[in-house]
Amino acid sequence: MRRHHSPVGSSPASPVLITGAAVSPAAEFAARRRRYSLIMSLRIPCLVLAGVLALGFGWSIAAAVIVVLSVPLPWVAVLIANDGPPRKAEKIARYRPDRVLETRETKALGTGVVIDVPTDRAA
Repeated sequence: MRRHHSPVGSSPASPVLITGAAVSPAAEFAARRRRYSLIMSLRIPCLVLAGVLALGFGWSIAAAVIVVLSVPLPWVAVLIANDGPPRKAEKIARYRPDRVLETRETKALGTGVVIDVPTDRAA
């Protein structure tokens, strides 16, 4: 028995993106909040690990390296959390004097039939 796989995604119920609309501000804010929480939650395990290495094993240099690496985590978390989505590239039409517009020669219109509209009609 052969199973048919969906060509769009891994499961037949996976949603398909059909629009170029931006993510809603609420969803974008929730994603930024999750990133901030994840980065800030890494700081406590780093400090605990540094304490275990320094007090338990006597590896004070390794503990100092871990502490130094954990110091900028709050600043990094704030920078990443405050960073918004990238702007879409927009092609702006600007005047360029070096660009020559296309010119075409056209044949003059020949004489044609004039259709006269009676003037006694009320509009």
